[in-house]
Amino acid sequence: MTKDDNDWKETAKAVPELRFLKTLVTALSLVMGLGMVAIVALLWARLGQPVLPELPENITLPEGAGADAVTFARDWIVVVTDTGEVLLYDRNGVLRDQAQSR
Repeated sequence: MTKDDNDWKETAKAVPELRFLKTLVTALSLVMGLGMVAIVALLWARLGQPVLPELPENITLPEGAGADAVTFARDWIVVVTDTGEVLLYDRNGVLRDQAQSR
């Protein structure tokens, strides 16, 4: 049988830079794996947050309008509709003011 030229120990002794290269590749693989775990953890934490609150039942929107954004203030509820209107309601659901945005 002939001698195997792929023996790692003998090759590492002949070319000492291979040990450094092996360590470098292993370290970079670990860093890449930890980075992937961090990205998955951040996505899981961010996407696991609760959805935005829904429009209260006592508020009625104009005919054909849907809510794009709802903001709850201390005494007011502001609704931005999909038609571009800004509606200001009090806590009882009574429309107090409205404005057309551009």
